[in-house]
Amino acid sequence: MATGQLALTVLMGVFLIAVAAWLSRVEDWRSYAPLSGGGGYRRDTGTAHEEKPAGLIRWLTTVDHKDIGILYGLYGTIAFIWGGLAVLLMRVELASPAQDVIELSMYNGLLTSHGITMLFLFATPIIAAFSNYFIPLLIGADDMAFPRINAIAFWLLPPAALLIWAGFFLDPLTGGQIQAAQTSWTMYTPLSAEQANPGVDLMLLGLHLSGVSATMGAINFIVTIFTERNDKVNWANLDIFSWTILTQSGLILFAFPLLGSALIMLLLDRNFATTFFTVGGGSPILWQHLFWFFGHPEVYILVLPPMGMVSYILPKFAGRKLFGFKFVVYSTLAIGVLSFGVWAHHMFSTGIDPRLRASFMAVSLAIAIPSAVKTFNWITTLWNGKLRMTAPMLFCIGFISNFIIGGVTGVFLAAVPVDLVLHDTYYVVGHFHYIVMGVIAFGVFAAVYYWFPIYTGRMYQRTLAKWHFWLVMVGTNLTFFGMLILGYLGMPRRYATYDFNPAITPMQAITALHQLATVGAFIIAIGMAIFVWNIVMSWMEGPVIEDGDPWSLKDTNQHGHEWHWHENRVNRSIVAADGGEEEVATDGGEVADE
Repeated sequence: MATGQLALTVLMGVFLIAVAAWLSRVEDWRSYAPLSGGGGYRRDTGTAHEEKPAGLIRWLTTVDHKDIGILYGLYGTIAFIWGGLAVLLMRVELASPAQDVIELSMYNGLLTSHGITMLFLFATPIIAAFSNYFIPLLIGADDMAFPRINAIAFWLLPPAALLIWAGFFLDPLTGGQIQAAQTSWTMYTPLSAEQANPGVDLMLLGLHLSGVSATMGAINFIVTIFTERNDKVNWANLDIFSWTILTQSGLILFAFPLLGSALIMLLLDRNFATTFFTVGGGSPILWQHLFWFFGHPEVYILVLPPMGMVSYILPKFAGRKLFGFKFVVYSTLAIGVLSFGVWAHHMFSTGIDPRLRASFMAVSLAIAIPSAVKTFNWITTLWNGKLRMTAPMLFCIGFISNFIIGGVTGVFLAAVPVDLVLHDTYYVVGHFHYIVMGVIAFGVFAAVYYWFPIYTGRMYQRTLAKWHFWLVMVGTNLTFFGMLILGYLGMPRRYATYDFNPAITPMQAITALHQLATVGAFIIAIGMAIFVWNIVMSWMEGPVIEDGDPWSLKDTNQHGHEWHWHENRVNRSIVAADGGEEEVATDGGEVADE
């Protein structure tokens, strides 16, 4: 077993050296030069997009920020489907107290895979999909500052996903010698250090690769926003979405390298008998400190960009500009700074010094202030506005209502006495999922529908989009509000089976709430199936958008930079269709834009 682990480690080391060697051969990091096809670099302008290769070669070799954004979107969707199917299996198992559907080892593997997939393989990449596509358009840049690094950051993700999921595929092929990791997404030691399963090493290596990808992307966004902005875009009129991506990138720059270091230390403990996190000679609590110093900023790494999306989209359909723009920006920066001072509120029950607990409780409660500033600004923007209840607007309103529930329940967990009672119960799961599913995913859905005409050139089916919203909204609240109540009744998290003393907690109530959560999860799944169907069919057959302002944003003077770009593209297409000399520039054609 030890020989096999050593071989896997050496193999991954060789792979990383090969990647580094290949990167060192790239000469001009800022140019667009496809590996095949008729691309080229125009030295007269410094940034030029010539003709792209066609078909699969285009997608394998592209460094265009719009193409990379679409690749991120496709990747995030596949990961969301994987993570969603995993949790549906888990919810079926939990619908009854006994173990009667899947093996306990499979449940633990799905539990681990679901958490890591949704956080690192769905949420982070799906935000990168929008930031890659729209940040250069919003700031008036030709492309990202380092297009090749942008492409490399994406192409590190597929091997990362394969490594994280490898245990599921290798289990039947190796007769159970290599299984899916069963550590939960927090990978607490000593469990993760002592679990003799090479699937854990593969998962750790995949997670490390995803962190390298996120760090490379963050550096690229910081440089792009600082150096590639159009002369007319200064810090005062930089849009709110770009502000949140800039803050998010700063958080990634400090948080992900620390996670990478901790993962390497854990791999050394597992394979080379070091004692960073072992019970004898090391400290399992050290892992929790390192993990949560990354883990809590990670929540804001994921939630700040959707907050930026909602702050950007909400005013478009409220008919008025965002109320208190400067305060929304300041609150974004304040959340970014404070997020690094709250990690120990995940460790109140570990026995740390009470004086430390009190200080971390104070900072954790303080972070509610900038969050509340944002919420009041969104509500004030809606106040007396001329609301248009489109699908993006519905998801923005759903985002706000879910954020209020998720935020208020989080304030209770920041208080030491309450946290000691509710720690590691389903209350934590309900609170966390209100943020992840009810807030982050809702912000993403709002952005998908709002920018759909730009990246497809078509319009989605509006009725199906509203069905999607209502099903997901009802399903989210059924599932996760049920979990909040389960937590109050004492249901521990991470368990595949459950049994309660009727004198303390009625078993029928626990079972009924689990079944309610399971029904809610399937309602969400139906809504997501409608969403995927709508996006795919509308992309292929939806009505073509020939208007440069499909949302009538000019009426309220909110026609942003990306819609100007879209309008110019539409006008060029019309000129070409009329027999003009302009070349057609499309996202799906073989002739690229400049």
